[in-house]
Amino acid sequence: MVAVQVRHYLIRARDFLKGMNLMQDDLNEFGYSTALLGIHGSLSYCDALRTGLGSKNLSFDDHSRATDELKALLAARKYERLQGTDRLRKLLGKKSRIAYSGDVVDANEIKQIVQHAFRFAEWAEETGKRLKIEGWRDE
Repeated sequence: MVAVQVRHYLIRARDFLKGMNLMQDDLNEFGYSTALLGIHGSLSYCDALRTGLGSKNLSFDDHSRATDELKALLAARKYERLQGTDRLRKLLGKKSRIAYSGDVVDANEIKQIVQHAFRFAEWAEETGKRLKIEGWRDE
Protein backbone atom coordinates (compact mmCIF):
# COMPACT_ATOMS: atom_id res chain seq x y z
CA MET A 1 0.00 0.00 0.00
CA VAL A 2 2.87 2.39 0.78
CA ALA A 3 4.28 1.89 -2.72
CA VAL A 4 0.95 2.96 -4.24
CA GLN A 5 0.84 6.12 -2.12
CA VAL A 6 4.46 6.96 -2.94
CA ARG A 7 3.71 6.52 -6.65
CA HIS A 8 0.67 8.79 -6.33
CA TYR A 9 2.71 11.65 -4.87
CA LEU A 10 5.64 11.01 -7.17
CA ILE A 11 3.47 11.11 -10.31
CA ARG A 12 1.86 14.31 -9.05
CA ALA A 13 5.26 15.91 -8.32
CA ARG A 14 6.61 15.07 -11.75
CA ASP A 15 3.43 16.34 -13.40
CA PHE A 16 3.67 19.71 -11.61
CA LEU A 17 7.33 20.02 -12.61
CA LYS A 18 6.55 19.22 -16.26
CA GLY A 19 3.88 21.94 -16.25
CA MET A 20 6.31 24.38 -14.65
CA ASN A 21 8.89 23.53 -17.29
CA LEU A 22 6.42 24.16 -20.11
CA MET A 23 5.42 27.58 -18.79
CA GLN A 24 8.80 28.92 -17.68
CA ASP A 25 9.54 30.40 -21.10
CA ASP A 26 6.76 32.96 -20.73
CA LEU A 27 7.02 34.28 -17.19
CA ASN A 28 5.35 37.55 -18.14
CA GLU A 29 2.18 35.63 -18.91
CA PHE A 30 2.44 32.67 -16.54
CA GLY A 31 4.82 33.73 -13.76
CA TYR A 32 2.62 33.06 -10.75
CA SER A 33 1.34 29.77 -12.18
CA THR A 34 4.87 28.66 -12.96
CA ALA A 35 6.05 29.46 -9.44
CA LEU A 36 3.10 27.70 -7.81
CA LEU A 37 3.61 24.59 -9.91
CA GLY A 38 7.22 24.48 -8.73
CA ILE A 39 6.22 24.92 -5.11
CA HIS A 40 3.43 22.34 -5.29
CA GLY A 41 5.69 19.93 -7.15
CA SER A 42 8.25 20.26 -4.37
CA LEU A 43 5.58 19.65 -1.74
CA SER A 44 4.44 16.52 -3.59
CA TYR A 45 8.04 15.25 -3.69
CA CYS A 46 8.19 15.90 0.05
CA ASP A 47 4.99 13.90 0.54
CA ALA A 48 6.34 11.01 -1.56
CA LEU A 49 9.53 10.92 0.50
CA ARG A 50 7.72 11.23 3.83
CA THR A 51 5.26 8.48 2.91
CA GLY A 52 8.06 6.19 1.79
CA LEU A 53 9.96 6.87 5.00
CA GLY A 54 7.01 5.94 7.18
CA SER A 55 5.08 9.14 7.87
CA LYS A 56 1.48 8.62 8.87
CA ASN A 57 0.47 12.30 8.91
CA LEU A 58 0.63 14.22 5.64
CA SER A 59 -2.04 16.76 6.54
CA PHE A 60 0.15 19.51 7.99
CA ASP A 61 -1.28 22.95 7.29
CA ASP A 62 2.05 24.40 8.35
CA HIS A 63 4.46 23.31 5.63
CA SER A 64 7.48 23.97 7.83
CA ARG A 65 6.32 21.05 9.97
CA ALA A 66 6.37 18.84 6.87
CA THR A 67 9.93 19.95 6.19
CA ASP A 68 10.92 19.31 9.80
CA GLU A 69 9.39 15.85 9.69
CA LEU A 70 11.18 15.02 6.42
CA LYS A 71 14.47 16.11 7.92
CA ALA A 72 13.85 13.97 11.02
CA LEU A 73 12.86 10.93 8.95
CA LEU A 74 16.03 11.28 6.86
CA ALA A 75 18.19 11.73 9.95
CA ALA A 76 16.68 8.58 11.45
CA ARG A 77 17.92 6.73 8.37
CA LYS A 78 21.36 8.30 8.87
CA TYR A 79 20.98 10.07 5.53
CA GLU A 80 23.53 12.85 5.49
CA ARG A 81 22.52 14.72 2.33
CA LEU A 82 19.99 17.04 3.95
CA GLN A 83 20.60 20.16 1.83
CA GLY A 84 17.36 19.52 -0.05
CA THR A 85 15.33 20.13 3.10
CA ASP A 86 16.74 23.66 3.38
CA ARG A 87 15.81 24.36 -0.24
CA LEU A 88 12.33 22.96 0.38
CA ARG A 89 11.86 25.21 3.42
CA LYS A 90 12.71 28.27 1.31
CA LEU A 91 10.35 27.22 -1.48
CA LEU A 92 7.44 26.51 0.84
CA GLY A 93 8.06 29.80 2.63
CA LYS A 94 7.20 31.60 -0.61
CA LYS A 95 3.89 29.82 -1.20
CA SER A 96 1.62 32.26 0.62
CA ARG A 97 3.29 35.29 -0.93
CA ILE A 98 2.93 33.87 -4.44
CA ALA A 99 -0.60 32.51 -3.98
CA TYR A 100 -2.31 35.00 -1.71
CA SER A 101 -0.37 38.21 -1.28
CA GLY A 102 -1.07 41.42 -3.14
CA ASP A 103 2.67 41.84 -3.66
CA VAL A 104 4.00 42.00 -7.18
CA VAL A 105 6.59 39.29 -7.67
CA ASP A 106 9.17 40.07 -10.33
CA ALA A 107 10.45 37.68 -12.98
CA ASN A 108 13.82 37.27 -11.25
CA GLU A 109 12.17 35.90 -8.12
CA ILE A 110 10.03 33.57 -10.21
CA LYS A 111 13.15 32.35 -12.03
CA GLN A 112 14.78 31.71 -8.68
CA ILE A 113 11.77 29.66 -7.53
CA VAL A 114 11.89 27.64 -10.76
CA GLN A 115 15.60 26.99 -10.34
CA HIS A 116 15.16 25.93 -6.70
CA ALA A 117 12.22 23.68 -7.62
CA PHE A 118 14.30 21.91 -10.30
CA ARG A 119 17.19 21.48 -7.88
CA PHE A 120 14.91 20.18 -5.15
CA ALA A 121 13.36 17.71 -7.63
CA GLU A 122 16.83 16.43 -8.55
CA TRP A 123 17.68 16.03 -4.87
CA ALA A 124 14.37 14.29 -4.11
CA GLU A 125 14.76 11.90 -7.05
CA GLU A 126 18.29 11.01 -5.96
CA THR A 127 17.19 10.62 -2.34
CA GLY A 128 14.29 8.34 -3.18
CA LYS A 129 16.57 6.11 -5.27
CA ARG A 130 19.45 6.06 -2.78
CA LEU A 131 17.13 5.11 0.05
CA LYS A 132 15.40 2.52 -2.15
CA ILE A 133 11.99 3.84 -1.19
CA GLU A 134 9.29 1.38 -2.10
CA GLY A 135 7.37 2.59 -5.17
CA TRP A 136 10.09 5.02 -6.26
CA ARG A 137 11.02 4.42 -9.86
CA ASP A 138 11.66 6.25 -13.09
CA GLU A 139 8.86 6.92 -15.52
